[in-house]
Amino acid sequence: MLGVMPLASPAQAAAALPTLSAKGAFLQDRATGAKKYGKAADIKRQMASTTKVMTAAVVLNTPGVDLSRKVTISQAYRDYVTAQGASTADLRTGDKATVRQLLHALMLPSGCDAAYALADTFGVGSTRAARTKQFIGQMNAKAASLGMTNTKFDSFDGISAAGNNYSTPRDLAQLASYAMRGSTLRGIMSTTKYVAPMTTSTGGTRTYTWYNTNQLLGSYSGAVGIKTGTGTAAGPCLIFAATRGDKTYVGVILNGTDRYNDAAKLLDHYYGSSTASTMKLRTLPQGAQRD
Repeated sequence: MLGVMPLASPAQAAAALPTLSAKGAFLQDRATGAKKYGKAADIKRQMASTTKVMTAAVVLNTPGVDLSRKVTISQAYRDYVTAQGASTADLRTGDKATVRQLLHALMLPSGCDAAYALADTFGVGSTRAARTKQFIGQMNAKAASLGMTNTKFDSFDGISAAGNNYSTPRDLAQLASYAMRGSTLRGIMSTTKYVAPMTTSTGGTRTYTWYNTNQLLGSYSGAVGIKTGTGTAAGPCLIFAATRGDKTYVGVILNGTDRYNDAAKLLDHYYGSSTASTMKLRTLPQGAQRD
């Protein structure tokens, strides 16, 4: 007798989940919060400059925040970046930046000088150290309110001497979904290039041009954010989001040597597309920050 092979079920016929370089990853449906994919989703890892998503969220969560408020750049912010060898927006001492400009400087070139300026401005205290410490306290309070139970911040920018600045892919996806709610932050983190004229200490004008370090933007169809991060302990990290039609996914890659392809492959799997196989990353101009 000839055997008859049963037809494959829809589940069996579905494409296999992609193999990722990341040590930790997560993807969820932004509208429902439903988990679509997880890899070591609740393992705590350092998150490098993806920390700055929370920095921006805390600033924008400040009651009555004035995005046009002017902040004078302190030499201390430049000294900090130099001492840490950190990514920078190259903010010049004495220049007057608006809060909106500082948020772009934070999120596009991943400026640790901008992070310091924002923490110093929106923290409460009589000294710079007290203000930045209190601001980090605000970051932790916001994480708790979002249910990020496996997250701790000890830094306003992701640079952590003690290594006590960590999160998980699942927690960072929660943060990403929250960040997508506000139109201001959503607009900033989807911007690939931003030009910021500032008044200098002598009354002149200096114009800054910043490029978004997130190369998924402009490379993957539908990509709308969110933030890169790279550190010795953290490895390459990426919080990402994409919208196609009425479907938005937010995801996280922690310590992924091929983070952009990891993100594209995950998104492809759930969008039913093959963009990753032909994706060419948007190139950053020479001299632009990498993160």
